[in-house]
Amino acid sequence: MTRDWPSHHLSALSLISSQEDYRSEESDEFGPVFVQEPDDAILALDTDEKKVMLKCEARGNPPPSYSWFFNGTEVDTEADYRYNFIDGNLIITNTSEITDSGKYQCKAQNSFGTILSRDGLLQFAYLGAFSGKTRGGVSAREGQGVVLMCTPPPHSPEIMYSWVFNEFPSFVAEDSRRFISQDTGNLYVSKVQPSDVGSYLCQVKNTLTNARVLSPPTPLTLKTDGVMGEYEPKIEVHFPTSVLAAKGVIVRLECFALGNPVPTITWRKINGNIPAKARLRKSQAVLEIPNIQLEDSGTYECKAENPRGGTAFKGHLQVYTLPQWIRMINDTQMDSGEKLQWECKATGRPRPTYRWLRNGLPLTPQWNRMEVMNGELVIRDVRQEDSGMYQCVAENKYGAIYSSAELKVLASAPVFYPNPVRVIATLGKDVALECRPRASPKPHVTWRRADRRIQPSKRITLLRNNTLRIVNSSRADEGNYVCRAENKFGAAEMTAMLWVKEAMRVELSPSRVEVTVGESVVLSCRASHDTSLDVGFQWLLNHRPIDFQQHGGHFEYIQTVRERQSSTVDLMIRSILLKHAGVYGCRAQTSADTVSAEAQLLVRGPPGPPGVVIVEEITDMSATLSWTAGLDNHSPISTYNLQARSPFSLGWQTVRTDPEPVTGNMESAMAVQLNPWVEYEFRVVASNAIGTGDPSTPSRAVRTKEAVPAVAPANVSGGNGRRHELVISWEPVSEEFQNGEGFGYIAAFRANGTRGWKEKMVTSADSTTYKYRDETFPPLTPFEVKLGVYNNKGDGPFSKVVTVYSAEGEPREAPLDVKAASISASEIRVTWKPPNPGPGRPRGYEVAYWKDSEQEEEAKKRRTVKNETSVVVTGVEGNTLYHITVRGFNSIGLGPASSAIATHTRKAPPAEPPANLMWVQEGNNVSLSWDPVKSRDNESDTVGYMVFIRQEGRGHHNQVVRTINPSTVLSLPEGGTYIMEVRAVSEGGEGAVSSHIRVVTSSGVRAKSGQHSAYRGPPRGLTWAVHLLVVLLVPWACC
Repeated sequence: MTRDWPSHHLSALSLISSQEDYRSEESDEFGPVFVQEPDDAILALDTDEKKVMLKCEARGNPPPSYSWFFNGTEVDTEADYRYNFIDGNLIITNTSEITDSGKYQCKAQNSFGTILSRDGLLQFAYLGAFSGKTRGGVSAREGQGVVLMCTPPPHSPEIMYSWVFNEFPSFVAEDSRRFISQDTGNLYVSKVQPSDVGSYLCQVKNTLTNARVLSPPTPLTLKTDGVMGEYEPKIEVHFPTSVLAAKGVIVRLECFALGNPVPTITWRKINGNIPAKARLRKSQAVLEIPNIQLEDSGTYECKAENPRGGTAFKGHLQVYTLPQWIRMINDTQMDSGEKLQWECKATGRPRPTYRWLRNGLPLTPQWNRMEVMNGELVIRDVRQEDSGMYQCVAENKYGAIYSSAELKVLASAPVFYPNPVRVIATLGKDVALECRPRASPKPHVTWRRADRRIQPSKRITLLRNNTLRIVNSSRADEGNYVCRAENKFGAAEMTAMLWVKEAMRVELSPSRVEVTVGESVVLSCRASHDTSLDVGFQWLLNHRPIDFQQHGGHFEYIQTVRERQSSTVDLMIRSILLKHAGVYGCRAQTSADTVSAEAQLLVRGPPGPPGVVIVEEITDMSATLSWTAGLDNHSPISTYNLQARSPFSLGWQTVRTDPEPVTGNMESAMAVQLNPWVEYEFRVVASNAIGTGDPSTPSRAVRTKEAVPAVAPANVSGGNGRRHELVISWEPVSEEFQNGEGFGYIAAFRANGTRGWKEKMVTSADSTTYKYRDETFPPLTPFEVKLGVYNNKGDGPFSKVVTVYSAEGEPREAPLDVKAASISASEIRVTWKPPNPGPGRPRGYEVAYWKDSEQEEEAKKRRTVKNETSVVVTGVEGNTLYHITVRGFNSIGLGPASSAIATHTRKAPPAEPPANLMWVQEGNNVSLSWDPVKSRDNESDTVGYMVFIRQEGRGHHNQVVRTINPSTVLSLPEGGTYIMEVRAVSEGGEGAVSSHIRVVTSSGVRAKSGQHSAYRGPPRGLTWAVHLLVVLLVPWACC
């Protein structure tokens, strides 16, 4: 049967085991190796949970056990209940600064040895309170220097200092005259001023817990016995004469002086330059050097100067580094009797020293066998008891680092695994029978066949690693071969059973095939092999295995039925892409050998993208481009298409070329008919008989050269404007067609019938109008107008000549015969006649109206449209005197107003609605009556009534009946329900509406003579629901 790749068979080249030089393979068992070591920790004393965890984790097999040391003494969890282990972590509860501050070290051990971790420092953060003792005041003369002492309370770790002036939170601002030292905490005032008088409190802040405390106040007063004269500077606070700093930290050097006038602080580095990264803070009183490095070491000087003199201070900055490994020791496995040589090496300042540990204890040298010299350890003639965990410790006074490794010394009798071994070789090829027992020390090895020791010959060779090599194997070499290994601890034998088989042959067809993108092809692989062997196949593309799951279904592995002495598999490639071209391999493998065959697949497709496009030359309207041909993908390139993109184009556009077309054998062409002074990118696309390929990457952006404008403005027109103005308007020319810098317009015009043109420059490229004013020409004068363009290269074309009229101006005369009449309490009708014809024709009218108690500026306005000469002004107040004016307007502005006229609005209509509605129904005739409406003194007299009738279910009134009497007779159509209401009518308009009544007429039914129905409307105040109930309960006359 055949098998899919990979199949695992033992070949003659991978015999017996993969171990090397008789060493046993690395065991699953090993000594402890730290995964996590203790870190330094700071615990706040004022935290509610006084518990800390120091972490330690190591891997090993068997799993390690752990113990801890505190300041060199082993932690006893049974003697102190506060200690507890969780895995390798140490938990300490009820922590105390007195009992628990110090160094902690973790020890991990298993049956292979012991290792020690680095130290972890446990500290406690706290901030005590200032002494409550009252502080004495400080008195100084004006101009004298003064120091206010902070005297901070006990604390850990570092604290920050600030000072409060008089009351919190008014903090002292530091400047060239006042300085707060973050080393001493004191406040330094180089020259006291009257404004400094007050009470000062020192505030300290714990940088870890953010706790803050304030000192008692220190009063500062001025002496009255005079002003302090000028004196030379005295440096009151400065950095130490020797400063030690760890590499990589921020170093801050302080220097501040008292003096009058206020001293100036300067810095320098003796025999060198202050690092460029350094910064001066707090008016130059602090030199700050971030990320300090070894080269920043040196002597620094600060100098304080004023007109009275100067003084200086020098101190040395020394940078130290913790040890860092540059060479570490590694796990080592050796045979007993060999020589071990380990070396560890570290850098650091000061230079590190070295010591060695074995299983957590100091290593004692043995003069005849074991030697320790700095970071080098030599053990001669290693023994099994030398096995264990070793550590090299590199340390200086700033820290220590540990490098750990395991030494395994082997001592065992030879052992073979697996045993026996079946080896299948190919007829005529070389075969190697390996003999690699697990043994220590190295065993003596011999080979035999059929109880006869094998002697080397031309065909049979014993290699240095004890492998038996047989050249040009034949059937006669088949049989059992025995390897015997022996050392002082014992002996063992391994049998290798050798079979020699016919060589396999592989054929892959077709060996060369050409296809086009999108087509499919089948490659067939046939392997002829020994019938006793299984065969596995693997397909490769360009010498890499094909992953059938990651090719989008393009590849399919087809397994065929095995014949008697051969096996065949097929590879189907569907919908071929360009990337599928290449060398395909079929690899067949049996337990005897591996044979491959290859086939070449060529894929024809559209061309690949051309190479980099270079702009060789650029003019105002052309660009010469060059490129390199891309892949033709086995179909010759027929043409190239040049494309361009600019800020004004919609994506990439094909450009005209010279020559036209650009054939496939060309690698240069000119893009023509470009626009001047436009930034372009270019790309090239190749085509062949299969199709069009991907474009090249765009060229760099280039700008064509400037040229005279070639496009005139469009849609030149004009008109409107103020009196004596000629307004010319146009559509601006797009930047794409401005052709250069300094673009503008030339407005040319002349009155009809004249000869010379007036030309005016419009310098803004975005302008759309030009206004020319001349008091001499009358309104609506016709002008010939044309508009040209120009830029720095010269003048461009003019547009076609158009006729544009000058402005007619705003209306010049007021409307005539203005009249106003009140038509109701809320409406006034205003009428007028247009002004006499002439320039400044109105396009509408504006009516202004205001009450007699108001100013004309407060007038409300109402405009008409077109040439209407009347308007009804609504929303006015009743019984009120109004003043009214009318003026014309057009697009230019307003004309003069007419003389104001006055009109008095009518009184308001009656507020009381008609009441006590009664009706008598005879068939479809309804006699309706109501109480007369009486007007009040401030209301218009009632002159009649309006009855509104609508059919139920319809939103609008179907009929309105007017009457001067408080009654009327209505004739209603048959077969409907009607809703009626009544309003009083007065000169002031319609009054309030009455209650609704509802009348039903019958279809095809008439009341008998003398039969009628009488109804009375609801008294004022009854609801509609009650009224409706009354109407529905009245009995109807029947036939």
